[in-house]
Amino acid sequence: MFNREKEIKKEAVVYVFIDASNVWNAIKSMRKLIEYKNFKEYFKKYFDANKVEIFYYDAFPKEGTRDYDLGGKHRFFTYLKKGQGNMDVEITIDAIHNMQEYDIAVLFSGDADFLALVSYLRNSGKKVYIFSTEKNVSKELKTGGNGYFDLKNICEFWGKNLEYRTECQNKTTLN
Repeated sequence: MFNREKEIKKEAVVYVFIDASNVWNAIKSMRKLIEYKNFKEYFKKYFDANKVEIFYYDAFPKEGTRDYDLGGKHRFFTYLKKGQGNMDVEITIDAIHNMQEYDIAVLFSGDADFLALVSYLRNSGKKVYIFSTEKNVSKELKTGGNGYFDLKNICEFWGKNLEYRTECQNKTTLN
């Protein structure tokens, strides 16, 4: 582990980049939902930050393409400044485009493709921390940043049990 006092400067600005597909694997294995609303306070406290911005990247179904309500999720993703499309590319572009705005980048992913981004940010003077799980993080990415954190070990992130949606029992069938 690292010496927190030496590694993190006071009043830091933290940008959190969340690769939803990587986090989903952790959610399935824990069988619990992540409480994203706890992230800002956690990162403010842990990194002694005065500002935390969270960016959430997920391919999200277009309005009206599902037979169940997505209204709450749309508001949630808007709150988190969602991204859509090719998530790895969008995360990389946003992390580089906003480099002058933050001191610390937190990357929720285990994908080795991000090693080039992590190296670039570190060479530019940024601290970069990787959040993933042992089964979903590449060795290169795990050791490429300033620190690695296993999501499964951070109690503040976990909420209620994961429940899967069941099929509607009163479906009308056509003959």
